[in-house]
Amino acid sequence: MDTHTLDPLQNPEMSDAQWQRLCGFGVADSVAAGDYLFRSGDRDYDLILVEEGEVEVVRDSLFWIEEAVLERMGPRSFVGELGLLNGQGAFLSARATEPTRVLRVSRAELRRLMAEDDDLCDLVLHALWARREALRRGPAALTLKFIGESSSRDFLALQRFAERLDLVHKSVAVSPVEIGKHAKLGVTAEDLPIAYIQGEPIIRATPGLVADRLGLSYESNGDEIVDLVVIGGGPAGLAAAIYGASEGLSTVLLDAVAPGGQAASTSRIENFLGFPFGVSGGDLIGQASLQALKFGVRVYAPCEAVALASVDDLLDVTLADGRVIRARSTIVTSGAAYRRLNLDRWPDFERSGIYYAATQLELRQVMESPVVVVGGANSAGQASLYLAANGCPVHLVVRGEDLGRRMSSYLVDRLLEDPRIQVHTGANVVGLDGGDLLERVHIDRVGEVDARGLFCFIGADPATGWLSSLDRDPDGFLRTGTDIAWQPLEHWQRLGREPLPFETSTPRVFAAGDVRRGSMKRVAAAVGEGSSAVASVHRALAG
Repeated sequence: MDTHTLDPLQNPEMSDAQWQRLCGFGVADSVAAGDYLFRSGDRDYDLILVEEGEVEVVRDSLFWIEEAVLERMGPRSFVGELGLLNGQGAFLSARATEPTRVLRVSRAELRRLMAEDDDLCDLVLHALWARREALRRGPAALTLKFIGESSSRDFLALQRFAERLDLVHKSVAVSPVEIGKHAKLGVTAEDLPIAYIQGEPIIRATPGLVADRLGLSYESNGDEIVDLVVIGGGPAGLAAAIYGASEGLSTVLLDAVAPGGQAASTSRIENFLGFPFGVSGGDLIGQASLQALKFGVRVYAPCEAVALASVDDLLDVTLADGRVIRARSTIVTSGAAYRRLNLDRWPDFERSGIYYAATQLELRQVMESPVVVVGGANSAGQASLYLAANGCPVHLVVRGEDLGRRMSSYLVDRLLEDPRIQVHTGANVVGLDGGDLLERVHIDRVGEVDARGLFCFIGADPATGWLSSLDRDPDGFLRTGTDIAWQPLEHWQRLGREPLPFETSTPRVFAAGDVRRGSMKRVAAAVGEGSSAVASVHRALAG
């Protein structure tokens, strides 16, 4: 594909002044025909500005397919995509087709560009994002390929991880019989799911293993001390990270799964400011994640924090693999863990029919099949409408007698009017049945109904078990500010102040979103809390 066929957003035209400013961030280099500017698998590579000559972007050959030339970039164009901002290693290669003069813009200089030149920042960011979206639909997707059984929870976890991080990838669902096609490669059903990275297999793949290979796991930079570590990548965490980084704090964002939290699992949010026609949680989180990269937030996922301690006037955040991040402040936005029904065979069907989200990913598993949704709050109502709109007959099971007690009135009206949805109030799911896959659900007031999927939205418990040193209420939610029940006086006497808004019982450790006692459990409120907590971080650091 030559440069003239590229979408203008992917290959923007620049004025002389813009090009000169862009070149000011680069270091000159000359390469011969056939030389590589970077290779797939490189952990650190540059944005390449082409002054003279031509550079082609190549998906390298894999063991089952020849290489493919994806683009050819001529003078006054730049070579690179979104991985330059999120730390991902190169999954494509770039080589000169003729003697070529380029300028190399390092990742550090690219971040400086994003911070100092709004005009160039918008131009480059739009191009990198547009290229990532285009690559997801083309042959580049073969550089990261997942193979697994469609009903496997582990296979679903890989797909969710890749989609939430907007990784260029391809997923192939296979049956146990079809996996026999891979027998000549020494692959069996027990090896599933498999991730092929540049053609190299990872058997029994997990998001963590894939992240390590792609360069997306946290790596300490010597004795680095960051200003702010945000623990949890839901709406509150993303808002906190964006506001912190945009206001000059060196910021790291950690999430145990992938950015988004429960909000990313919401099929439609209709009461979020500025979206009169609603917005999917995935779209909202995707744009927020891009915004975080724009401001230089370092996002690591899956990356689970397991301990937090004050050490020598700093905070040590210990990760599950033993690595430690040293920080001046932290904001805990770890949200809550999904609750489960106490039923026989629940663990069996968690891998083959029970879901805690209703997005396009889950919809593909149950398309046009009957389903059961359990829950009485907005998330259950939104999921029911989404599934019904996509061809699934829905049984909505609500334990309470009053559907409107915890659900917005606009959702109640739409649910009761939709002929594809049967609402059962004062009801409970009391049994599950099926072979390897969920086939039937028993509802006490209805009896047994056919169901290919059960979507569970019965609330969540705060993810604070690892924070025993912080003051929590009886349900485990973190107390903050004036709500703190006990305060080690020596902390605050030494600081000469009381806890700030959103500050926990440990100085410079803050909490926001669903994990905090008294929060509203709404996306808009979580965004407000995350951004407001940063104001308290600044006050604490200034003291």
